[in-house]
Amino acid sequence: MLSGRRCLVLLIALAFATAESWAQSRQAGTPERVIIDTDVGDDVDDAFAVDLALASPELEILGISSVWGDTAMRARMLDRMLCETGRTQIAVRAGIATRATAAFTQLAWAKAGAGRNLRDDAVTYLLEQIKAHPNEITLIALGPLTNLGAAIDRDPATFAKLKRVVLMGGAVYRGYDKKGSTAPQPSEPEYNIARDPKAAQKLFRSGVPIFMLPLDSTQITFDESKRSQLAAISTPMTDSLQILMAEWSHNRGKIYPTLFDAVAVAYAVAPSTCSVTQLHIEVDDQGMTIPIPGVANAEACLVPNESAFYALLMPRLLQQKMVGNGSCLEPSQR
Repeated sequence: MLSGRRCLVLLIALAFATAESWAQSRQAGTPERVIIDTDVGDDVDDAFAVDLALASPELEILGISSVWGDTAMRARMLDRMLCETGRTQIAVRAGIATRATAAFTQLAWAKAGAGRNLRDDAVTYLLEQIKAHPNEITLIALGPLTNLGAAIDRDPATFAKLKRVVLMGGAVYRGYDKKGSTAPQPSEPEYNIARDPKAAQKLFRSGVPIFMLPLDSTQITFDESKRSQLAAISTPMTDSLQILMAEWSHNRGKIYPTLFDAVAVAYAVAPSTCSVTQLHIEVDDQGMTIPIPGVANAEACLVPNESAFYALLMPRLLQQKMVGNGSCLEPSQR
């Protein structure tokens, strides 16, 4: 009879073998089935991430779910984003609502949306989709991991049939870049993991292949030159991004966003944008993601590749031709 530790080792080895088969299918040109879980509306990087996914034919987006804080309003924002780009066939689901302290900086834009494609219970939706497409779905997690933790609690066997999780979260060797800092260190936990450390612990122990894009590799700034490029064209997608950046900038008092989440989506589209290292990650009760000796339970990108990232992102944003499905606004806003 196998010991518990030996079973875990075999489970993780099987999971990464599944990940290798995913890579082979991508080389064959098969679109990757994905579900995106996002706390869109606070920082503007989520909007860039969702738009990059929408503009990437390599991804077949089954659905997008909201997480953390006012998940119903986040779902309303996602619905407007899909309407503005003519992608209303993509399911939108509101996740588990929580208390949140971060400002919903893009609330005005979200509230003005018509909200025509809104349903609750992201957790049920995720589990149903995994059952319908076992070992085929990549879950792109761009926010706190509350919905994932709830799915694991409800049906761990089904959750384990995800193909992989691409995660923006954690800080392995590098923390948040602070003004005046010459040697950033992960002295504090990364935001997404710290909001729900117990859910993160469940994910890293689930046996599902995790491809982790931590602070080490995702602190890439959308600077003035990139903003100028985006402003040079006008499509429903780029116009919306301009407004969302303006709302974020006004409410946060910042000018140039950091595109954490978009880096994770870029990796899901093209793994060549970020080389990975196998690590064993433990999550403590404060949300620190600590590399320790042991069997790898994640592959983490630890070094940013800004040139590769922007070589993928900018043409996708600037060359897409998506057009909305009629009016996407509340009648009072038209």
